[in-house]
Amino acid sequence: MPLINEQARIVENECVGPRLYLMVLESPQIAKTIKPGQFVHVRIPGMPDHILRRPFSVYAANPATNTIDILYQTVGYGTDFMTTLTPDSASLSVVEVLGPVGRCWMPPEHVKRALLVGGGVGAAPLYMLAEQLVKAQVHTDVVLGAQTEQALVCRGRYEVLLSSHEADVVAPLCSTDDGSYGRAGFATSLVAEALESAAQAARPYDYVAVCGPEPLMRAVAELCAGANVYCEVSMERRMACGIGACLSCVVETTDGKLRACVDGPVFDATKVVW
Repeated sequence: MPLINEQARIVENECVGPRLYLMVLESPQIAKTIKPGQFVHVRIPGMPDHILRRPFSVYAANPATNTIDILYQTVGYGTDFMTTLTPDSASLSVVEVLGPVGRCWMPPEHVKRALLVGGGVGAAPLYMLAEQLVKAQVHTDVVLGAQTEQALVCRGRYEVLLSSHEADVVAPLCSTDDGSYGRAGFATSLVAEALESAAQAARPYDYVAVCGPEPLMRAVAELCAGANVYCEVSMERRMACGIGACLSCVVETTDGKLRACVDGPVFDATKVVW
């Protein structure tokens, strides 16, 4: 599918957690074509000294309202400046969005049970996948991890999604580094327990998708390899062009050096050279 370059009006840009912001963009064409796991490349207005676009995963898309949601964390000058963009500013209320970019999540064709694992803002790129799986009546469990309870900003949407579609689906299993909500510590212990419990109940998962800090993805990939469960990961890399030309976002794989922007960001976890 050819890339779409769209002038997207900012509908909302609100703080939703510690250094976490939710930007809602009116982007009709991308809202109708984006697939779970793909991302958009955004040119931010008012930053003439920073000409490169910035990649952001798409948290949610609503073709009915022509909007896409982007959850972002402030980590430097560019994302700090993004927090000042408002729907009411004449010069700073529209961003240029290029997309949809990249390889989407690709669960097995006949998947019956799936486990989605999101660490920090990595919970956002999994949400549209969760919607897709639940709609297809795939039993879907979710594990979310964050530093604090306040940083579990995606938990509410997942709770609503899971509770409204299947009676036996439990709420997301959560962990926090400081123990303020759910399991104290890293999410990997919850993943290990979920894989083991499913296997012991003779209802093993046949698909795991994980997005978050690389140590988390590597650990989950190892757990899935040990349990013989197919696993996909979404790799984050710094990007310049975002369309596969500059080779600045290379991921080492068993198939050689691949580009996170167009060959990914979603990869078969067994092919990533960690």
